[in-house]
Amino acid sequence: MIRHLLSGADLDADTATQILDTAAEMATVAGREVKKLPALRGRTVVNLFYEDSTRTRISFEAAAKRLSADVINFSAKGSSVTKGESLKDTALTLQAMGADAVVVRHPASGAPHRLANWVDGSVVNAGDGTHEHPTQALLDAYTMRARLGRLAGLHVAIVGDVLHSRVARSNVLLLSTLGAKVTLVGPPTLIPVDWAARAGAAPTVTDAGPAAGSHPGTDVCYDLDAVLPGVDVVMMLRVQRERMNDSYFPSAREYARRYGLDGPRMRRLPEHAIVMHPGPMNRGMEITPEVADSPRSTIVEQVANGVSVRMAVLYLLLGGNNR
Repeated sequence: MIRHLLSGADLDADTATQILDTAAEMATVAGREVKKLPALRGRTVVNLFYEDSTRTRISFEAAAKRLSADVINFSAKGSSVTKGESLKDTALTLQAMGADAVVVRHPASGAPHRLANWVDGSVVNAGDGTHEHPTQALLDAYTMRARLGRLAGLHVAIVGDVLHSRVARSNVLLLSTLGAKVTLVGPPTLIPVDWAARAGAAPTVTDAGPAAGSHPGTDVCYDLDAVLPGVDVVMMLRVQRERMNDSYFPSAREYARRYGLDGPRMRRLPEHAIVMHPGPMNRGMEITPEVADSPRSTIVEQVANGVSVRMAVLYLLLGGNNR
């Protein structure tokens, strides 16, 4: 097992499968009267969050506590960070307190990688800037496997604000490693130029069909309706307006018309296909309530599965194969 989990690229197929299999075992704990295991008793897990978060922070906290670890929640607001303390000095403070694992979310891409050089314990990337979010990709893969029975050979469409999405980046890396095909769908302005170039597609709105690319198993398409009939999974991404400094599309209404998933579009999917969203959702923009609350939606399952997957990650980093 790896020492840190910083990127989807850190995981080969065997390690990723080990995490998913361990998560399936951890999921059985949720059905017990006492939802705790003694696996990490005596270990200390620090949740170091420099950005606001609900799902991810609570999910990691629940995961650590179900494994009987001691949990310290650190929020940048109200801490010495507001007085100018650097990430390195904060890291050294946590190191002195004996942190065995640090779960970090930071607005700067690459911050977890820096942190891993300053602490002796394991570092888990819970989202860094517009870079990556590997445990979200793992819980997404777990959800797909639980619903559809496999990952190899699946066709997954990731739709929306790919440019600013750390979820998309980690999913492309992990799903490709596990044998799935990924198609990125969105306005040309919200598809990273280098990904579009690798996929052999010029970033133009008139390009309606997916283009085969040099990135294993990854295509780019600008027409959502053209992709829907042939996919097993549609993963809708939140439009991250807080990260946008320019107008990437004419209006919210125009975006919803071209790239929002509504009832008629959902009915174009194959019967077995599922709909995913990492949350939080902009209902009515990238996804309608009809779709979000439908039986095809796995959005609530993803939240529940996130606890099991993060239990598996913490267990394997701190108490599994390493000890």
